[in-house]
Amino acid sequence: MPQMIQRRVTKRITVRGLGLGGDEPVRVQSMTSTHTTDIRATIDQIKQMEAVGCELVRLAVPDNLAVEAFAEIRQQTDLPLIADIHFDYRLALAVMDAGADKIRFNPGNIGGPDRALIIAKQAAQHGIPLRIGVNSGSVEDALLEKYGGPTPEALVESALRHIELLSTVHDIQLVLSLKASDVFTAVMAYRSISEKTDWPLHVGITEAGTPFSGAIRSAVGIGTLLAEGIGDTLRVSLTGSVIEEIRVAWEILRCLGLRQRGVTLISCPTCGRTDVDLIPIALQVEEKLKSIREPIKVAVMGCAVNGPGEAREADVGVACGKEEGLIFRGGEIVRKVPEASIVKELLSEIERFRRELQAAAG
Repeated sequence: MPQMIQRRVTKRITVRGLGLGGDEPVRVQSMTSTHTTDIRATIDQIKQMEAVGCELVRLAVPDNLAVEAFAEIRQQTDLPLIADIHFDYRLALAVMDAGADKIRFNPGNIGGPDRALIIAKQAAQHGIPLRIGVNSGSVEDALLEKYGGPTPEALVESALRHIELLSTVHDIQLVLSLKASDVFTAVMAYRSISEKTDWPLHVGITEAGTPFSGAIRSAVGIGTLLAEGIGDTLRVSLTGSVIEEIRVAWEILRCLGLRQRGVTLISCPTCGRTDVDLIPIALQVEEKLKSIREPIKVAVMGCAVNGPGEAREADVGVACGKEEGLIFRGGEIVRKVPEASIVKELLSEIERFRRELQAAAG
């Protein structure tokens, strides 16, 4: 798919050697749901996150015990680790010494500009970027009073105040986020800030919701921004599995043609023309293909109307008819298989295609 999106030009920063902003691709990140002090569980989850495409991992650091655990976790993964800090600026200082690659803090609850500057000066000395995480739930009281609530204007003014403050620190590296649970508020805030600064933007919808509603709200909000060229890294926030957060994030990027990873599955919604039990077939195929990293387009179609055409446009596909299916590969029919063998035969053909991709890549 040709990329039609003209991305906004931003400064490039690095997080443990990983480029963010500039000409770098939109990076996918998420946050562990374990207690950071449960070192084994946290490391196991980080490995699972990495396996499905997470590129930066954020960990909660609520106290000094979490700082100590962070230092141990840092030794057991090569992924960039971001420390999430609230309320106590001293935790930010300590976790930098423990190996944090980036600090996320909320200017609305860190204790004032003097403490924010202390964090910024040490971060600059360590070469560690800071994310100014403005959130609609913790905007400064003065701005809430000025604007009558956590409006887009309030979020933007909060961010600009802290950009102005922290930019006084030599060699500072910043990332900005202006998150709200209301999609419209978030989109308007990001649009506005993108016109006022060239620091990289971390985009997301905070507290988006359960996997169903949260994925939709995130896709609408994040997708709108990315389609307008706004956003250098993203996190999908769901009340559910962090693995699903990462999968949804990659699906948003795939849909927009910004990045390709893993299988793109297209399947028809079924109708009165469908002569096979297509829904379980599509679900089985999707489940089996979750771990594939190669960018492969797969079609699972249920009848002779759109089925053959859609299947031909995919790398591998099946067009189902009465008690049978036609397996397609590169636009050509490979073979006809009985309904009971559709999943097995389709997966077999996908695996052959995948091995050929791997061989071609060396």
